[in-house]
Amino acid sequence: MSKFGVLVMGPAGAGKTTFCSALIQHLRLNKRSCFYVNLDPAAEEFAYEPDLDIKELVSLEDVMEEMGLGPNGGLIYCFEFLLENLDFLSDAIDPLTEEYLIIIDMPGQIELYTHIPIVPALVKHLTRSGALNINLCATYLLESTFVVDRAKYFAGTLSAMSAMIMLEVPHVNVLSKMDLVKGSVSKKDMKRFLDPDISLMDDDPTDSQAALASAHDKLTDPSSTDSVMAGGSFKRLNKAVAQLIDDFSMVSYLQLDVQNEDSVGAILSYIDDMIQFHEAQEPKEPNDEIEYDYQDQEMG
Repeated sequence: MSKFGVLVMGPAGAGKTTFCSALIQHLRLNKRSCFYVNLDPAAEEFAYEPDLDIKELVSLEDVMEEMGLGPNGGLIYCFEFLLENLDFLSDAIDPLTEEYLIIIDMPGQIELYTHIPIVPALVKHLTRSGALNINLCATYLLESTFVVDRAKYFAGTLSAMSAMIMLEVPHVNVLSKMDLVKGSVSKKDMKRFLDPDISLMDDDPTDSQAALASAHDKLTDPSSTDSVMAGGSFKRLNKAVAQLIDDFSMVSYLQLDVQNEDSVGAILSYIDDMIQFHEAQEPKEPNDEIEYDYQDQEMG
């Protein structure tokens, strides 16, 4: 019997748990069943209490105290411990029927998705190639405020692409917290961020500001962070990252405002399509996506 699930990922502060809460609320309003799994051993506050919480197996606080590890090392240890005790997941998830959407809330340490094979091993256990036979898709959240700093935006997009390659499951990439950039980014500009445009690096409005800062820093400390990040080498590195993303042409984004029920529903429809939750569901075309009332002005 098939099961259906979504793995909610992204860097710290991207709004993963908030999105999970909004998704649960939307499902309940539409009389759909869900099963909420928290796999962040440091998480403490939830709008909806998890049906399964990794802290019942291992907590980051206990690991740091008993093993003498820092937050990053402790988190990796927690996941290694989880991989040694996968029955903790199997015993809870195996009895679920196909009516449930399994929502798995992940921690924000991107190394787990991009650098080390811990989460890929977990995904193999969860999916059809493993024991639980879950039709799984990953939803990678990136905070929309990253678009203000284009180097940061492309670095975040590179992490999303790395996760797609490492996990090898269907992916939905999402720019979250769209309400925070309302009125500060025009619709025309936003479209270039939804489908990453390499030319964004050529007309970065922060370049002139960075050049002024660099000129000032050279008179003081040429090794300062601001001076290094405003230099030509840093700019060439960012262009190379953007070119790599463009060459692979894998990443595009949907927009999410968790305060907007239609926005949450639109993301859910893409997830449902990825995991084939409704076999008869007619997929939405990209042009059907929810439009937001951004201030349509040219940004200098």
